[in-house]
Amino acid sequence: MLERLISAQPELRDARIAVLHGRQDPLVKTETMNRFAAGEIDVLISTTVIEVGVDVANASLMIMVDPERFGISQLHQLRGRIGRGEHESTCLLVTRSRPDHPGRERLAAVASTTDGFELAEVDLKLRREGNILGASQSGRKSGLRWISALRDEALVTRAREDAEAVIADDPQLAQHTELLAAIGRVVDENSQAFLERG
Repeated sequence: MLERLISAQPELRDARIAVLHGRQDPLVKTETMNRFAAGEIDVLISTTVIEVGVDVANASLMIMVDPERFGISQLHQLRGRIGRGEHESTCLLVTRSRPDHPGRERLAAVASTTDGFELAEVDLKLRREGNILGASQSGRKSGLRWISALRDEALVTRAREDAEAVIADDPQLAQHTELLAAIGRVVDENSQAFLERG
């Protein structure tokens, strides 16, 4: 792979290049990242193992190949690995997918803004709410029956504020027995465990 890259880009012939991926020994991964952060590596070819927790101030260029395979939040996280220092940064999304490919809408959204809140809203519009009381995060079927997190945003915000006020005043819901019973009908053991994790 490196030979192919260098033959396609002769200017990389003298560059110090390293590879990083999840199947490597943890010590090798750590050493590679330390060398990259210290400026001992010019070009790092990596899988998404760099998605979170990598902070290399001098990293200023990222080229993502086939980015249509990833979701909006993952693309945003990956792009966030560059431009963390004083240098201007550029992220290139290189795709061979057709213009009508469903992933193109995600790429257009990521290319249009670096605002994480705006991207989260686009992601919600594209993927819908999923199951809010479980691990299923996307899909056309929403776990919400009577409202939409997008259409009824003001109502959802007000409901959250009201719920926080009730819980602050009565954490065990001793004075709200009907509410406690309604919650018991909706939240099963699995949903309760999911809520307690997050």
